[in-house]
Amino acid sequence: MNTTSSFKTTARRRGTALLFGTTSALMFGSAVAAQDTLVVGRSMDVNSLDPSRAFCDTCQIYLTAVYEPLITLGADNKTLEPKLAASWEHNENFTEFTFNLNPEAVFSDGSPVEASDVVWTFERLRNLKGSPSFLMDGTQSIEAVDAHTVKVTVDAPNSEFLNKVSAPYTGILNAEAAMAGGALADETAATADGAEGWFLENSVGSGPFVLANYAPEDELRLSRNDSYYGTAPAFSEVVITQMQDSVSQAQALETGSVDIAMQIDADTAKSLDTPDVVTEIIPSFNFVYFAFMPGSTAMKDKLTPQVREALTYAVDYDGMIEFTVGGNGNKIAAPIPNGFPGTQNLEPRAQDVEKAKSMLAEAGMDSGLEMVAVYPNDNVYGVDLNVMMQKLQQDFAQVGVEVTLKPVTYPVWREEMAAGTADLTAVYYAPDYYGSGQYAAYFGMTEGSTWVSRAGYQSPETVLNEKEGEIYAQALAASGEEAAAKYEELGRELMADNVIIPLVSPNLVLAHRADIDGVRYSACCNLPLAEISRK
Repeated sequence: MNTTSSFKTTARRRGTALLFGTTSALMFGSAVAAQDTLVVGRSMDVNSLDPSRAFCDTCQIYLTAVYEPLITLGADNKTLEPKLAASWEHNENFTEFTFNLNPEAVFSDGSPVEASDVVWTFERLRNLKGSPSFLMDGTQSIEAVDAHTVKVTVDAPNSEFLNKVSAPYTGILNAEAAMAGGALADETAATADGAEGWFLENSVGSGPFVLANYAPEDELRLSRNDSYYGTAPAFSEVVITQMQDSVSQAQALETGSVDIAMQIDADTAKSLDTPDVVTEIIPSFNFVYFAFMPGSTAMKDKLTPQVREALTYAVDYDGMIEFTVGGNGNKIAAPIPNGFPGTQNLEPRAQDVEKAKSMLAEAGMDSGLEMVAVYPNDNVYGVDLNVMMQKLQQDFAQVGVEVTLKPVTYPVWREEMAAGTADLTAVYYAPDYYGSGQYAAYFGMTEGSTWVSRAGYQSPETVLNEKEGEIYAQALAASGEEAAAKYEELGRELMADNVIIPLVSPNLVLAHRADIDGVRYSACCNLPLAEISRK
């Protein structure tokens, strides 16, 4: 996601964030007093509530609570566990996957979850061509063997397919109810599906919660699913409320206006000196990065491979971590999270200003270079993108490169990405599942990938690296140590592209009221709401 803070985020990815309104704040001040309501404060980055279109950090929290996938990621952030599928198996070369559904599973309207719903959901995800559609890339056939058995065949070995179907975007929909709302799953879905607006008011999943109300840039409200076949969640209602900055979230947490604050930075966390609040700082799989756009209308023939490499040496990576998160984060080498397969031996970049100047001079850019950086005006994972880009602006100025900063809302940012008018951008990514392949699909400079389309715009040849596609295929045909070795090779190629430049993997602050239990960070699902209770 792909392109959404947070505990996870992340676009992969990934809504305009506005300050939390006074009226809403007063309303939620009393909401926490209701023991049966959980209030979560965060800067919401919602781009859609349609499971096949949504792609953001807040989306992951919502989808995990409302739509169940076939399998999910365990608390160790590595092990796959049953969800709608009670069991599963695959053939030796990872081209056939069979899922046996839990016969007790029902949707929120009480109707049974059947194999036909899985087939319809997966086909819609694939055919809608939304941001998370890459999860169904390569699916050759999706068939219902019987009412509770689904078989998926892929066109090439894919050892990460099971990890893919643990992503919240693969949550299974009640096909009949969704179709009544205008949803389509056939090959016309990309142009003829008319259900996105309907999903802003309705949910058709089998999860422990259902959608109660969504007010953009204000709140996302969930109610307990009274038809849930599993263990009922502790809260009858969950309210995710819009609060943009770390200080506002911390104040709301201290006063009891929220139970959980999701984007408090480490420095602000130090000010929370009260026994009523619990904070814990942990490493994350999230990262924030900037990206060069060599195919932009202004930069074509200027951001050559040599110029991009030179500019990477201008960046003060150590200082960036201090500047953005006060040292509460880690450097990251390739656009694959630290701790994921293939990252163990990758060396993070280091600053070398003189080398940057020399390489720019050799490339004929010693007379200066001007760029416009277009990026979301947001604070993610405790990183204020404005602060980060100001630091990058200063670093580039040392080598004679002038950067004009243009912070915008998410909708405007998406428009500028599509129009190829940005020379430089910055955004964030959080994993959609545990596995390094998603980063090859999203960040790889392979034909048709998201970042070839963005960075290359109408000149994909400026960034294409066909070798990455070959390595990715080899990784998917392997498993274990062999696959990890291929992902390491892929990571080195992604670094050599010098298009996606990770700057910091921020530590996460888990911050909540002392009477709240079960808060944890999930690499696939961000914040599993159904696990949270009040002591």
